[in-house]
Amino acid sequence: MKKKNLLVVGLIFLISTNLSAQTVIAKYAGEFMAIGVGGRALAMGGAQVASVSDVTAGYWNPAALAKLDYPQFALMHEEHFGDLVNYNYAAAALPFGNDITFGISAIRLGIDGIPDTRKALIDARTGEIITDINNPFARIDPNKVKEFNNSDWAFYGSFAKRQSENFYWGANVKIISRSIAEENALGIGFDLAGLYMPNERLTLGANIMDVTTTLVAWSTGRNELISPTAKLGAAYKLDFLGGIISPAVDLDVRFENRKFASNFNVGPISFDFHGGFEYSYKNLFALRGGFNDVKQFTLGAGVKLPKLNIDYSFARFAESKISRLPDSHRISLILTLESAKYKRAVE
Repeated sequence: MKKKNLLVVGLIFLISTNLSAQTVIAKYAGEFMAIGVGGRALAMGGAQVASVSDVTAGYWNPAALAKLDYPQFALMHEEHFGDLVNYNYAAAALPFGNDITFGISAIRLGIDGIPDTRKALIDARTGEIITDINNPFARIDPNKVKEFNNSDWAFYGSFAKRQSENFYWGANVKIISRSIAEENALGIGFDLAGLYMPNERLTLGANIMDVTTTLVAWSTGRNELISPTAKLGAAYKLDFLGGIISPAVDLDVRFENRKFASNFNVGPISFDFHGGFEYSYKNLFALRGGFNDVKQFTLGAGVKLPKLNIDYSFARFAESKISRLPDSHRISLILTLESAKYKRAVE
């Protein structure tokens, strides 16, 4: 319980320091959109830019949505840092014509039921509300403690087109909504992506997120700018034990001067690696593993039922000298309307 309270206090402190004045290039303003979506993705350490092939591509690489031949729908729930943070995702994708796909996605990251003691500190002698915590008669009145939520939303509208047999491109427009207690913010941003397959085994991908720099405007008057992030990836397929093993790597390139919160940096440019693999047996089940940019070891598995994929993943932080943050568990469902009447039209 103490660890949970400390994490809540820390998160609130980081958020509250972001709410004070003017227009700034905010280092971590878009961090909630960097967590990733899908059980398969977490299990593979987030190495998805080139390997994604389902509706979650609306987040990872919108260009890959053009590979879909049937409508797909996805739902995901994750308990992040134990049960402290709720992270949810939903998406849908619809093939159109013979080479276009449209998609929509929504992400919510939230901490609910946070105790609000701002108007609960009283002078025990008089019962009056005070602000001086150092007052020797300062007490918290439980009857005056309220609750508030901290929630971050991102809504994606995706477009993808198959330009040729081995090249696809796509784009996102995204609306961002953030709130903490009575303060709120609104923003808009754009992503631009491509997918290239030089042969049937190798896939290369790129997704430039927040390509035009995303503005998030707070009700306090503070405006935050989210710098572009270039996500680059490669994936390869090999025949293995009657199935297919697919190693994948991603590289996140940021321009926020993350000297101490990245794998390595060159001046203001930082680099973070994701690595993972998937072993798929005859498209019936899959085993996955990886290591991500925040030093989590990841594992997971998936099973394919008629029209339904179920994916589970588990992430654990590396042990430190002091302690280890709680594990994360994620489960996602993908429904495919795999029927002749819903299949993409082909020339």
